[in-house]
Amino acid sequence: MIVTVTPNPSLDRTVRLDELVRGGVHRAGQAYLDPGGKGVNVSRALVAAGRASVAILPTGGAEGTRLAELLAPETVPVVEVPVATATRSNLTLVESDGTTTKLNEPGGELTAAELSALRRRTGDLAAQADWVITAGSLPEGCPDELHGRLVYGARAAGTRVAVDASGPALRHACRSFPDLITPNLGELSDLVGRRLDRLGDVVDVARGLRRDGVGSVLVSLGADGALLVEEAGSWHGTGTGVVRSTVGAGDALLAGFLLAGAEGPRALRHAVAYGTAAVGLPGSRMPTPDDASPSEVRVTDVDEALSLTGAIP
Repeated sequence: MIVTVTPNPSLDRTVRLDELVRGGVHRAGQAYLDPGGKGVNVSRALVAAGRASVAILPTGGAEGTRLAELLAPETVPVVEVPVATATRSNLTLVESDGTTTKLNEPGGELTAAELSALRRRTGDLAAQADWVITAGSLPEGCPDELHGRLVYGARAAGTRVAVDASGPALRHACRSFPDLITPNLGELSDLVGRRLDRLGDVVDVARGLRRDGVGSVLVSLGADGALLVEEAGSWHGTGTGVVRSTVGAGDALLAGFLLAGAEGPRALRHAVAYGTAAVGLPGSRMPTPDDASPSEVRVTDVDEALSLTGAIP
């Protein structure tokens, strides 16, 4: 079983339109409402592939009730931590060329008692799990150390832990020695405070993180695919596909990696296949095994001189 923890879940509404014009009035095309949050999305993809997963999430207000209702048809088991504030709602605008604009609410502040309940429920389930995935942004006023504390709790239960976070939350989590982190290129660049122009730059940073105690590093590179750096070696995976929405692509990448054993070139191939499939789906739909095509993914040794098209200033 894989347990996911999403401290700041959401209702995700995605609207398609021809072109976004600032200050204009737009006629929307298709619209989708999906359960949202990084850990939630990982659980959705795992369950769709037949892998047991439980999603732990704080829920509040009518929005929290609706979030649980949306997960029910996808047969994702949910452990709700009731909170006083309403679950947030996010809006994503997707233009016809695939350009994506996201408007994310911060999420209501959780009390010390609510945070304690979230950690406690995670610890209770961690002992029964193969992996605990703690993922996503933190609610307003939440301590940056939360992901790190969840890592410590899960590791104390003897469970492997993956972290998908950004900014100070990722920095603190890395100090807790997670077995896996899954930043995108921008998040990794922010973590070290410098540009990462070449694939070799990303490899150097990942190896440094491993020396500091992180187990493996899986980096989403956008159009440049993904990079895996682990004890056994480093590999670069690339795929091709039509971009409909980038929402949830990183979450699908992580799910594909876990489904294929979470190590080595084969797992990287499945990760890229799932990430590629996700960008071709509307809204924040998660891919199923039928959507992913691992045979179309190219996995190679790392060309450290390769320039990255998505390098972050």
